[in-house]
This record gives sequence, C-alpha cells and structure tokens, in this order.
Amino acid sequence: RVEIWEKTRLGKYKIIAGPRSALWLPYNDLGLVIADEEHDISYKQKDPSPRFQARDAAIFLASLHNTKTILGSATPSVESLYNAKRGKYGYVHLSERYLGVQMPVIETINAKSLETMRKQGINMITPELYTAISETLARHKQVVLFQNRRGYAPFQVCTMCGWVPHCKNCAVSLTYHKSTDKLHCHYCGLRAAVVHVCPSCGSNRLQSKTFGTEKIEEEISQLFPQAKVARMDVDSMRSKTSFSELFDKLEKRKIDILVGTQMVVKGLDFAPIELVGILSADSLLNFPDFRVNERAFQLMEQVSGRAGRTDGKGKVLIQAYNMAHPVLQWVREHDVKAFYEHEIMYRQQFAYPPFTRFIKITFKHSEEPKAVAAAGQMAQALQQVKGIGVQGPVQALIPRVRNLYVQEVWIKCPLSSAILKETKSFIRTQKDIITATKGMGGVQVHFDVDPMG
Repeated sequence: RVEIWEKTRLGKYKIIAGPRSALWLPYNDLGLVIADEEHDISYKQKDPSPRFQARDAAIFLASLHNTKTILGSATPSVESLYNAKRGKYGYVHLSERYLGVQMPVIETINAKSLETMRKQGINMITPELYTAISETLARHKQVVLFQNRRGYAPFQVCTMCGWVPHCKNCAVSLTYHKSTDKLHCHYCGLRAAVVHVCPSCGSNRLQSKTFGTEKIEEEISQLFPQAKVARMDVDSMRSKTSFSELFDKLEKRKIDILVGTQMVVKGLDFAPIELVGILSADSLLNFPDFRVNERAFQLMEQVSGRAGRTDGKGKVLIQAYNMAHPVLQWVREHDVKAFYEHEIMYRQQFAYPPFTRFIKITFKHSEEPKAVAAAGQMAQALQQVKGIGVQGPVQALIPRVRNLYVQEVWIKCPLSSAILKETKSFIRTQKDIITATKGMGGVQVHFDVDPMG
C-alpha cells in the first residue's frame, strides 16, 4: 500500500483500478474518473467510519481536479437517472448489447407449480425450469441458478410451537450450514450446535423453511447427477484463488450448473451460459425499504444479463408467486424507462430521495434502556430544528447485534444546503450533550448521511 501511494503521488501509474479506498490516493494529474456499475450498493461504506457514498465521492474528486466522471451501468440508480433527466449529468444510452447480440428472452413462472414437484420430492424448481435445465444441458450449455441467500436453510422452525433458533448476541435467526453441520449467525459469526429437540416445547419436529445456495447445490446435484454443479457465494469464495479457479472451470466447461447469490452478476461473461433461473423473485420484492423495487429490478436485470452474452440465445426463467408485480413486467421487457417513471413518481409522492435527503442516527448500547433513552433524547431535541421531518426513535431492523441493542432516529431533510448544514451541526452538538449526560456513558452514536437501508 505504501508503494502504491508513493508511485501514485509521483505519477508513475497511468491507470489505477481499485475499490472505494482508491479515491484517497494522492493524485497529481487526474484526467478521468470512472465508477463502473455505479448503481451497486457496495459503493456505500456503512461500517466502519467514514460512512460515505464512493460514487458521489468520485464525482467530487473529479471536480477538484477539473475533470470528468463516467458513471457506467446497465441499470442506473434512480438518483443518477434523475440527475440525467434534469440535465445535471450527460446521458448516453446504449440501445443494444455488445456486437449487436440480442437480449435474453425472459419468462415468469407461477411458483404455485412447485406444489406439483414437491409431490415428487423436488422443492425448489418448477416443472418449467426443470425441463429448461434438462434441455440446456443436453445442448452442452451452462446454467446459472440464482438465489440471494447463502447457507443450507435460512432458518429452522418448530412446527409444534413456532420456536426458531436465534443468535444469543444478535436478534436474528441462525442459518444452518451443512458444510459445517452448524448453525451460523451471519452478523457476528457465532456458530452453534444444530438443535434436534425444541427447547421450548420438547418436540423433535423441526423443519427447514426456505432455502439457501448450499441446499440448492445439494438438490440440483441429486436431480442432475451427470452434471457438474458448483456454488458461488461468500462461503465458497473465501480464499484468494477462489474466483480465478471458478472462472477457469467455467471457461473450460468443467461446470455445468452454477448456483450463486448476487456474486454471480459480477464478472461472469462466458459464452456457454445459456439459461438463468431466478428461484425466488418474491424474496427480492418483499423487504421494508423504499428502494426495494429499485434493487429488485437491478438485481434481476443484472442476473438476466449473464445469459446468451455472445450468441444472443439466452433464456431467463423467473419463479414468483406474485405474478402481477410490476417489477417483473419491467424486467421481462428490459424496460428501464417504465421502471424509472413509476419509481420517480412514487418517490416524489412520499418525499423520498432524490427529492429529499435522509440522515440516519444510530444508537448502540449493551443495555437496551440506555440506547432507547439516548435515541429519545436526540429525537426530542431535533424538534427545535425547523423544516425537517423526524421519525423515531425506532428499533433497528436487526435490533441487537454483537450484544449491543440498536435504536435509530431518521431525519428527512429538504434539498436545502442551509437546512442540511444546520441539521448536521445540531446533531453533532447533541451527540456531545447526550454522551456527556450522566448515565449515558458507553452509548455509541453514529451518523449516516444518505443511508442505503
């Protein structure tokens, strides 16, 4: 890192490719900044500090050097499209794929037909997807199956009393991983023994609900025993060579079916991938976040783009229960324009970004009453600031992480730099007052401007 820093300062590099941290290098002759896949939520750094949006920081960096920024994406963020429509950004639309390759054909399948397959012991793929996989393999082409949940079974439940195993440190259910035969917490890393008898009612009738990539890999391997099946998720891609080894196997056709999470949208560009199956669109469309439609559209459109990238013969099958959801129609038609027009109208109606700006203030403490009291004190004090909306205090979506209780206060600010500046100054002052208050020792307070969830 020291070597890269020094060579950058001396202008030894002509092109630098890097993650968020590359923005902080000492450039002395910057001529262009490119933020590829600008819509990706990984551009937003959440923890630890500094909490910043690297895409926006890239634009600011370019302005400091009096140069241009290119934001690239097949599924631009609503904020970027809004800026383009207003003329703040230039906009270039590519009307066709590279080399004129056709977009994949996308079909939605009613997931109710899964009931037919379950009678045969098949739990995850519909008859239509089963047939499509079989035909694709017969043509010696490759298949990608997408499910944005890792693990074997995202949660287990006692069918007698409804008890679910939870992490003792975090308020989340534990996920079973067959590879370790343990229950895992995806927030703090805790591992616990598998529960065979319900500690609440004594029943041994515990069942897995929903399914993760590990379980899909197992079932697909059983359904298609002649096929070579691999998995691409955080758990299977831990070593430095994992990606290169997987890509090498795909290129050499040593993998017939790849099961993966959203990691599969990053870098998969192989001619033999003909079929993509999205196993549970409903899980992408039902989440308490005003950006849920945007993220679901982007993810399904990006995953779909893995099919038929060179010969234009790609096909995508999306399994869903809510067949009438508008996002599915926009994805089927690759209709970014219709998606944007609907989404921007909804955002304006409810005063969501880009028509306002959010600030999230998070309070953490090992004792829940102290976290609640600190958040309440902040929310009460914020009533003094004119022109803003205050929501909370509210319990965080994950109310306890690493033995710390989490409360939140959300601020909705108008697009006024003066009000935003006043609000930021006010909450910094209030933070100092709260942490200095007797009995509030140890309360952690974090600010996040323009939070992503």
